[in-house]
Amino acid sequence: MLTSEEAAALHPMPPVTESKIHRLRVLAQSANPKIRESVASSYNTPADLFETLAHDPDDGVRGCVARNEATPCDVLRELASDGSEMVRGWVAVNYFVPEDTMAELADDDSATVRALVRWKASLAGEGVTV
Repeated sequence: MLTSEEAAALHPMPPVTESKIHRLRVLAQSANPKIRESVASSYNTPADLFETLAHDPDDGVRGCVARNEATPCDVLRELASDGSEMVRGWVAVNYFVPEDTMAELADDDSATVRALVRWKASLAGEGVTV
């Protein structure tokens, strides 16, 4: 049985090319929100495209941006005040959310978002009070 590191070494990810970035940009303009979600979920999505998708009218697309660990911190900060409880919840569980944003989410109007902040803090052994 191979470890994940050994498997990754045997099957490296293909390089990110200009062609792939171009495809992501084209797909981000699709009328189908599921296709836009796939772009928002990609680790290869450029930072400016994350910013654009963070303003998507579909909360599923914004949720994919919020949970993507490649999303820039400034975009996560912005999504922490999104009108959708689901989007804010995904921000709360994203590993790369800045501390100031987690503190903001700890005081969120939604009991679910606050519970997610507590849950994440318990995993890290931190004492976040809500």
